[in-house]
Amino acid sequence: MTTLTDPVEATRPPRAISTQYTLGRDKVLYGGLLVLTAIAYLWGLSKNGYANEYYAAAVQAGSTSWKAWFFGSFDSSSFITVDKTPGSLWVMGLSARIFGFNSWSMLVPQALMGVASVGFVYVSVRRWFSANAGLLAGAILAMTPVAVLMFRFNNPDALLILLLCAGAWAVMRAIDSVKYSARWMILAGALVGFGFLTKMLQAFLILPAFGLAYLVAGKPALGKRLLHLVLATVSLIVSAGWWVAIVELLPASARPYVGGSSDNSILELTLGYNGLGRLSGNESGSVGGGVGNPGWGGATGLQRLFGGEFGSQISWLMPAALLATVVLVVAAGKAPRTNKTRAFALLWGGWLVVTGLVFSYMQGIIHPYYMIALAPAFGAVIGGAMSILWRRRAEWLPRATLAGGALLTAGWSFALLNGTPTWHPWLRWVVLISGVLAAGLVLLLPELKLHRSAARRAGIAAAAVLTFSALAGPTAYSIDTISTAHAGAIPTAGPGGMGGMGGGRGGGGFGGRMGTPPGQTGTGTGTGATGQPGTGGTTTGGGLPGGGVGGFLGGGGTSGVSSELVTLLQNGAKGYTWAAAAVTANGASPLQIASGEPIMAIGGFNGTDPAPSLAEFEQLVAQGKVHYFIGSGGGGMMGGRDGTSSEIATWVSENFTAQTVGSTTVYDLSTGTGA
Repeated sequence: MTTLTDPVEATRPPRAISTQYTLGRDKVLYGGLLVLTAIAYLWGLSKNGYANEYYAAAVQAGSTSWKAWFFGSFDSSSFITVDKTPGSLWVMGLSARIFGFNSWSMLVPQALMGVASVGFVYVSVRRWFSANAGLLAGAILAMTPVAVLMFRFNNPDALLILLLCAGAWAVMRAIDSVKYSARWMILAGALVGFGFLTKMLQAFLILPAFGLAYLVAGKPALGKRLLHLVLATVSLIVSAGWWVAIVELLPASARPYVGGSSDNSILELTLGYNGLGRLSGNESGSVGGGVGNPGWGGATGLQRLFGGEFGSQISWLMPAALLATVVLVVAAGKAPRTNKTRAFALLWGGWLVVTGLVFSYMQGIIHPYYMIALAPAFGAVIGGAMSILWRRRAEWLPRATLAGGALLTAGWSFALLNGTPTWHPWLRWVVLISGVLAAGLVLLLPELKLHRSAARRAGIAAAAVLTFSALAGPTAYSIDTISTAHAGAIPTAGPGGMGGMGGGRGGGGFGGRMGTPPGQTGTGTGTGATGQPGTGGTTTGGGLPGGGVGGFLGGGGTSGVSSELVTLLQNGAKGYTWAAAAVTANGASPLQIASGEPIMAIGGFNGTDPAPSLAEFEQLVAQGKVHYFIGSGGGGMMGGRDGTSSEIATWVSENFTAQTVGSTTVYDLSTGTGA
């Protein structure tokens, strides 16, 4: 009876201890993978400009103020923080301090994090399988469309993925070790803890996989393994909690308001809007629910990640990854507890399954770019399973599994490419035909009586066709992503047409169909609900009553800020804590980036934070700390949604005289009955 049993330990000779460095084939190919990844991620990087200007403004603030850098403040005067913990801003802010604030200094660290993430996936897979398996795993991560997008962008996801990949590598080192296993687990805990400081509770989705893999397969006795998990947990709490403790213990007057929270608490933000609220949909400060709303993730269920923009971002190899996880579990069979194939399935397959299920069923806000969290696991499990199947391809079951996987992957790629029928229509047929050819070669070649050298060449050809059929689709989407400018709050990879509300191109946000931020002329373009380019247009109310969605998701960006307005803000900043105030952080960000002066973001990210209150704003104006208030780009008043931001906007319009600077309505708060 044929089985897939494949104890990795039995097929791998122990590595000899050597102090001599040699540049072999594997090292050259590994270096080539990293170099090509770096070229892909750095190529034309500046076309993305300031990418997500919400985070770019915070990077700019951190480059001039250490207080703003430490807290992750939106502005250099530290009125309010961004609605995330500041880990990724620390890296980009330090780069901006060293090299000056610009697109390159902000985005290059993100790209290099992507290269390092690919490196960690390679060394992790190679450690227990083979160099070829590591190359495949690294290439899958490198060329996943959403990974290409986010490693060229300034959202927190780049650093999060790097830390989690490094954490998985540390857990594998702990499983391998007896003497130093505790140290490796402590390191893994610290890395995940810093992941929390990057994107909060999302970093913890991999904890069940990390803990279970070590508990099952670690070499020390059970009591020691449990102790090591406790030590790893303590390490996680310390690495994640020190910054949280500082923010919570400091009086509110000594720090900025915690953006995204309803009560100025980082704990409330963690457990609410950015935490459990994302699972239940009950998000304080939420910009919209996730249940049944295609703008925020669509209906929940297993089909979510396969459809719309989610599918085109990540699901190219989803069927292959799920099949690979099953292969790894079956291959371990009844092997001893410490079997590495089983441990690998628990670690990386657990990462895939837990994260995928959470993304599928979470009822709160979820965006397509979140899917980058699945990409490392896809690469790892496929690389590991391919190593096992390819080594045993002479047997009928592994061979049939390889052929079936090739057909399944090519068929799904065909379906995804069919979603953009006018975009290189020939490609989907090439992918499908190559998948059929790869399946045929895998099935037939072992039956042919070929000379050893001929069999080797034929095997290489079959592997090449198999790899091409699997990666051609996502690579084509990735190349399109590299060649296209992306900006705004909700970027998406690949060509438009997969549906949803991407805003990945040009001006970003919702492609202007929901309006533009205050103080901007809507010149940006994006991907609308039908996948067709949208135009920003000029708005007087942000697209929806009271500012609505468009008012905080971005629009024309810095290109919509006139030179006259920049001059006014720069000349009027002297003697003021804030050169101006604007409703929503995304309304304030282009003004702050263009002028280089601190702009108060009333209401935080989406204008609903109760900061400042009307009374507090009146006091700041009376104290001469805010010079201007920025209205809309079309002559009206940008009031934000219900709450203090609307009250402040109304108070300003009733007590101060409006003037038009460029195409923007501006109120001078140093004059008028309210001053």
